[in-house]
Amino acid sequence: MQDAILVTGGAGFIGSHLVDRLLEREEEVVVVDDFNDYYSPKLKWRNIAQALKNPRFHLEQGDIRDFPFLERVFKRYPIKTIVHLAARAGVRPSVEDPILYEEVNGLGTTNLLELSRRFDVPKFVYGSSSSVYGYSNKVPFSEEDCSDRPASPYAATKRANELMCHAFHHLFGLKVICLRFFTVYGPRQRPEMAIHKFTRLIDRGEEIPVFGDGSSKRDYTYIDDIIQGVLAAIDKDFDFEIFNLGESQVTDLLTLIRLIEENLGKKARIKFLPFQPGDVPITYADITKAKKMLGYNPQVPIEEGIRRFVAWYKAEARDL
Repeated sequence: MQDAILVTGGAGFIGSHLVDRLLEREEEVVVVDDFNDYYSPKLKWRNIAQALKNPRFHLEQGDIRDFPFLERVFKRYPIKTIVHLAARAGVRPSVEDPILYEEVNGLGTTNLLELSRRFDVPKFVYGSSSSVYGYSNKVPFSEEDCSDRPASPYAATKRANELMCHAFHHLFGLKVICLRFFTVYGPRQRPEMAIHKFTRLIDRGEEIPVFGDGSSKRDYTYIDDIIQGVLAAIDKDFDFEIFNLGESQVTDLLTLIRLIEENLGKKARIKFLPFQPGDVPITYADITKAKKMLGYNPQVPIEEGIRRFVAWYKAEARDL
């Protein structure tokens, strides 16, 4: 067996897209995923339905908190690169259950780093988040900006994991690239995320919840552009770097809803609700560093991305 790329969370939204691209490149791919019930496991099995038919695809079902399970995976396959995307996701749920987020995101990541050290894995790519910037008044967000004031337990775990990655690089020479994703969307997006949720509710004629006055802004990043950046991180050779991966354009919430309305041909029924703890007013990526060092070049503006997403929803996700 040739050297393999281990993708944790490989049955999820971003992970399954990455797996598809890696298989297209004829890479040997090992996926670790626990198929937890944060959202329907059926959707995750659907995400990897085609990959399961490929002899280069290897699935190991288990929890990244389970060190003996992970150790067996590392013994079974010659792993050359880890792309660590498995995480307990979501800002608001982390406020309700911070212990779970610390266990999965913190312990799980440290388990993978420690096994990378023990098995001499040459490269570790970590899927971080724009949430590490917290309530920043400086936009766009640069990798050099302060990121030690997270606004949620989820954000805190993501930043803590970046620091643990650096510790393993410093102590053991592990080569690490941390990628700060900015609000990723597209086909297979998790059903509780805003674009998918709003599309479904508008399509059904149900009220959509808008927290605050609708003026919050996000740097929405289409999945194809994110995967472009992840593949570049796999292919490039750095000792330790952090990169923003975003579209580097911002869209306010009410404009986002209008775009979904236009593509669905239906009007939204909006229910305004109080601002939620843990949410931030804006995310906005400075991608200068990623462009220069990764060759990152996002191609899909929000108007085109929403058109593609709604087309996918109508064709494949309406009855999910």
